Amino acid sequence: MKKIQMVDLKGQYQGIKDVVNPSIQEVIETTSFINGPKVHEFQKNLENYLNVKHVIPCANGTDALQIAMMGLGLKPGDEVITADFTFAATVEVIALLNLTPVLVDVNEDDFNINIDAVKRAITPKTKAIVPVHLFGQCANMDAIMEIAKEHNLFVIEDTAQAIGANYTHKDGTKTKIGTIGDVGATSFFPSKNLGCYGDGGAIFTNNDELAHTIRGIVNHGMYVRYHHDVVGVNSRLDSIQAAVLDAKLPNLDTYNKRRREAADKYDKSFKGVSGIETPYRYGAEDNHVFHQYTLKVKGVDRDALAKHLNENGIPCGVYYPIPLHKQKAYVDERYNEEAFIVTNQLVKEVISLPMHTELEDDQIEFITSTVIKFVNE
Repeated sequence: MKKIQMVDLKGQYQGIKDVVNPSIQEVIETTSFINGPKVHEFQKNLENYLNVKHVIPCANGTDALQIAMMGLGLKPGDEVITADFTFAATVEVIALLNLTPVLVDVNEDDFNINIDAVKRAITPKTKAIVPVHLFGQCANMDAIMEIAKEHNLFVIEDTAQAIGANYTHKDGTKTKIGTIGDVGATSFFPSKNLGCYGDGGAIFTNNDELAHTIRGIVNHGMYVRYHHDVVGVNSRLDSIQAAVLDAKLPNLDTYNKRRREAADKYDKSFKGVSGIETPYRYGAEDNHVFHQYTLKVKGVDRDALAKHLNENGIPCGVYYPIPLHKQKAYVDERYNEEAFIVTNQLVKEVISLPMHTELEDDQIEFITSTVIKFVNE
């Protein structure tokens, strides 16, 4: 059995190096390192894949969220609702822009933002909702868009963990996640389902005017060189990363399919095991792309389980051990612990197992048997 990796980027690279290597070499030989042809090629190909009018590449996923909010013209003091159970980048950019983060609880089953909690959190100062498609599963976008329409709010989709997922609407139609709200943001961090070999991100929108604004923001507010029309930042996807991403993009659906197949094998092994709850899935199969495979353990010492796995050569992760509302940077007297019952419980129960495109059956068997043995002891 090969050494188990949390994410096997080297194994994945072996399958695409004949495409990746010449593409990187082309960038080096042309020396078009910033905003070169490879960036524009990737942008167009991603637009076609997502069926969205505009993709604006940028330097990383955190920048993508911040730039999306800047492009929408949100002002200091505006309230932005998002999930308490997610990575800090989502709330970090809200605070950086002097907006007011409003954290709400999530669903116990799919870990995504709770719709009733969103409704309760809306005030006259609310300007936007940021649903996070956590661990690769789509949030309830039909309900979120209905709320946004009723209250005239922006919707900014954080799709850093779910690129390639298809959201099935109430009428049965499907839309790529990240293209339903006013604007979507994603990360191309190497471990993502579509990851580069450094850092990268992108913003998606069907709004022509918003896209124009954002294109200026990512490049110091310039549309014409040395003419700064808006306040901007320096956030550009470099050509080498674009070359890697463009080589990977045709494989994204296959990568996501492999992740779902690995998740199915995990599910089958854990079926009926007391104390283990496998990831909940709702709707169509392609609604979840399994950026993470996250168990909930009940009546089990989660931290002891993590230690046991590591001692047996099995990497694992706890995403996330501390709710955002309890993080020192985001503590706020407005928050009441009764509003975060689910999140406060999840942080004690969740544990994520290795999940990537190169998982092999013997690895999954060893991982699951090791977990089950510990739980049954």
